[in-house]
Amino acid sequence: MKRVRNPLNSRFCVAVMTAVALAAFGAVASPGSKMVKELEENDGFYDDERWQRYVTEIGERLLVHTPDRGKKYHFYVIDGAILNAMAMPESHIFVSRGLLAYVRSEDELASVIGHEIAHITARHVRQRRMTDLFGKSVGFLSAIATGRRELNQLSNQLTSVVTSGYGREMELEADRLGAEYMAKAGYNPTAVMDMLHVLMDQALFNRQVAGRPSGYHGLFASHPKQDKRLHDAVTYSQQFLPDELVDPVGDFWNLMNGLVYGDEAARGLVRDSTYYHSALRVVIEFPDKWQVGYSSSRVNGIAPGGAGIGAISVMRHQPVKRKSPAKYVTDVLKRDDVTSGTEVEINGNEAYVGEVDTSASNLQLGLIGVLYHRNDVFFFKGECGPNGDPETFRQQFRATMDALRPMSQDDLKIANSQRIEIIVAKPGQTYAELAHNSPIYEFPEETLRLLNGDHPNGEPRAGDYIKVVR
Repeated sequence: MKRVRNPLNSRFCVAVMTAVALAAFGAVASPGSKMVKELEENDGFYDDERWQRYVTEIGERLLVHTPDRGKKYHFYVIDGAILNAMAMPESHIFVSRGLLAYVRSEDELASVIGHEIAHITARHVRQRRMTDLFGKSVGFLSAIATGRRELNQLSNQLTSVVTSGYGREMELEADRLGAEYMAKAGYNPTAVMDMLHVLMDQALFNRQVAGRPSGYHGLFASHPKQDKRLHDAVTYSQQFLPDELVDPVGDFWNLMNGLVYGDEAARGLVRDSTYYHSALRVVIEFPDKWQVGYSSSRVNGIAPGGAGIGAISVMRHQPVKRKSPAKYVTDVLKRDDVTSGTEVEINGNEAYVGEVDTSASNLQLGLIGVLYHRNDVFFFKGECGPNGDPETFRQQFRATMDALRPMSQDDLKIANSQRIEIIVAKPGQTYAELAHNSPIYEFPEETLRLLNGDHPNGEPRAGDYIKVVR
């Protein structure tokens, strides 16, 4: 049988992040179930039921052709911008929104999901062990949102698992089995090879253009571009293709149109007087009409009229051994200038608000605050300048502490406004032209090539579907 491939298939697909072993014997809930619950509580799943259903339907089509046929698997789309997929031993499979942006066909997405299923059916996940993951899903979200180790709260062991994959032999076995599952389900197994090309393109882009580490693991590191065993496995799997072509489970390009792209708030973002940080899943609302700015270490709010009226800064501190907020001020911050203070409860969290000595300055009032939020400690510093009103400022300072809250899906929609739009390429159209008005902040032309499988020098072909970002 001659199988005709969709001409819109590109060379982009992605491999795996991996895996977490079972919790200690006798645990009431499985690790995967615990992680799902924590991600749900932190709005960690992509808020688009169409994509959630699409990924599930692809996974279920593949499962019919595996040794786990009839077993219940769970498929999820995580709201993270980094390219990422992960399997857990109790049949939980996670695919990131960032990965979806780069695939070019249902076959390619099926190759990723089939690869993850194969890690479970081959029992690879039970051969990689770690502990104490759960209760840290916000850190996990920060890792998948940005890839920045300094933001995540996971242990060094998790970081190692996230960035290393399973090892060459397990990855090759997952490729072989995944390609076989794909072919039996009617997908083109050569999409596995399409994946490798784009992984190499991504590594090349990160190294030569963006000047950052490749950041991925697994197949990124363990598969040479011309791996004979991999080619042989894919070729072998083609014998399992059905005699008739199988219709896709969904309209891939229709789903792609409107997909949230990137993560504008991954390192912080200000809208009006509100600060959003999607990696930490936190929102800080400053008083109305305040000017808000931020750096890598703090968020600063300045009152209308300038710092002479008032200013508030917020810093996130690394967690330490749990202390009361008052003890945190004296024992960790080593503050000896606090003249009065009290412990309070803010939105169910422990907190402390204190007044500091300002006799050696022109400030009318100085305030500090400590707020425990999830596993983080947020330190607030407030200064009421010579032109401010101390009582008004006191109220504004406390209102700012009260307004720190977890990030919701509605917040994410406000903070992350960029969407993928599908267009049909016109004759002579170039990525330089498409990048001219793109909101992509860094390397827009090169990034559009990556999104469309044309890195490093390709250009759109007239009539092709092309992804742009609006």
